[in-house]
Amino acid sequence: MNATATAAGSPHILLVEDNEDDVILVQRSLRKAGVTAPVNVVRDGDEAITFLGGAADAAQPPALVLLDLKLPRRNGLEVLAWIRAHPGLSALPVVMFTTSTQDADVGEAYRLGANSYLKKPATMQETTELLRTTGLYWLVHNVRSPAQGNGERR
Repeated sequence: MNATATAAGSPHILLVEDNEDDVILVQRSLRKAGVTAPVNVVRDGDEAITFLGGAADAAQPPALVLLDLKLPRRNGLEVLAWIRAHPGLSALPVVMFTTSTQDADVGEAYRLGANSYLKKPATMQETTELLRTTGLYWLVHNVRSPAQGNGERR
């Protein structure tokens, strides 16, 4: 697992992505976009659940989960269903960040409680802009649910 520790109460992002090129692209795009929240990376669905289970127990869930759909071991939809069923994480913002635009995938993600479904852009410039606006919305402007912690603006 490539997750890194975060300071208590510090908003952080969990990126659930198995493709190393996409991990690098997202990390670079977030930096270029000025998103300063630390990014924890896990490579498959089981690692995501292990990470999130520990974060919920420590009362430090991420401020945002960027969740790929096609993952080893457990896919993104299975992880999403687990998150929504977990009492300490049910209000956690989850953004599906994937290449699939199949109606069945999109519909199932929303049925399971995804907050947003974003298609991965083709270029770094497009990825940077998408992640800039995503970061602004979820980390700056969105008021977190009291179920996510202290309810303060992030």
